Amino acid sequence: MEVYSILKELCLSYGVSGFERPVGARVLKLIEPFCDRVEIDRMGNVAGFLSCGRENAPKVMLDAHIDQIGFLVSDVLDGGFLSFVPVGGVDGRMLPGANVRILSEGGLDGVVTCLPPHILTREERDKPFEADMLAIDAGLSKEEAKKRIPIGTPVVFEGKLTRLADDFVSAPALDDRAGMAAILSALERLSKKERPVDLIVLGSVMEEKNAHGAITGAYRHRPDCALVVDTTHAKTPDAPGGKTFLPGGGAMIGMGPNLHRRLTKEISRVAEEKKIPHDFEVMEGPTGTNAWSMQVVARGIPCALLSIPLKYMHTPVETVKLSDICAVGDLIYEFVLSFDGGALCLNS
Repeated sequence: MEVYSILKELCLSYGVSGFERPVGARVLKLIEPFCDRVEIDRMGNVAGFLSCGRENAPKVMLDAHIDQIGFLVSDVLDGGFLSFVPVGGVDGRMLPGANVRILSEGGLDGVVTCLPPHILTREERDKPFEADMLAIDAGLSKEEAKKRIPIGTPVVFEGKLTRLADDFVSAPALDDRAGMAAILSALERLSKKERPVDLIVLGSVMEEKNAHGAITGAYRHRPDCALVVDTTHAKTPDAPGGKTFLPGGGAMIGMGPNLHRRLTKEISRVAEEKKIPHDFEVMEGPTGTNAWSMQVVARGIPCALLSIPLKYMHTPVETVKLSDICAVGDLIYEFVLSFDGGALCLNS
């Protein structure tokens, strides 16, 4: 499948942190044709296994998280309005007037309440609204809302995958469906090649809250190393230059104390040798990704981080360039085909 088709499939399902079952089932369906076996564990992680057939071959984990930010319904108010709390790093500026999907049985559309500008005070115009100042309107009476929408129902930003000009696409949850698309793009090709390593593909849950899916998944499968694929911040006119990266620049290779230096050097060598577009992202502290948590699982797991530049992170209009997803997929593919495990011997 081409990357756009994979993304379109992935964006058809929802998966608020802790409620990933719908997207997990879709990821399972997508990876199954290219794996020897697949599973969903008790945490909700999706895992696929592809053996190379060699005894004691290195085990390489390819991880991307499948959860997304969202909300939970916390109460039904007079008039049928729903109070809600955020799950993950929701930006309050995105809330007023947002279209949402309420994931009750059968599903319902809703909108987040917003006061018209005519009746806002000057102070209200100048400050962002937080979840506890707003509500969701599904068009229901209080009695009907109580029947159809249980407390604790997850809610997500509504939005479809939209194709923009110049190879860009936009949708909610491209953090990190874009990462999973890159892994799937590599996995499909790797399944048809002789490989020197055993592969474990992990679609991990709850990254947006606590990375518990990556921690338990890594502990369960004990890979010899892990390539974590996530998104990073892309350049926009109002974004700080030193912390953002140009869309179209290819795969962003993370470098820092969280990331295994020999493994990172090997990935960089492959990128240079195969002329795969790439750049480097220096990350001097916590990376904010599953690599940070997986690094210290069990006796320690060497981790590398590949990121895709993403505009408007944690909003309903996350935007990526398809060529960057392809570059990450190409780099995973070439790295796996050339990797013999030698880079794991030393971290220098």
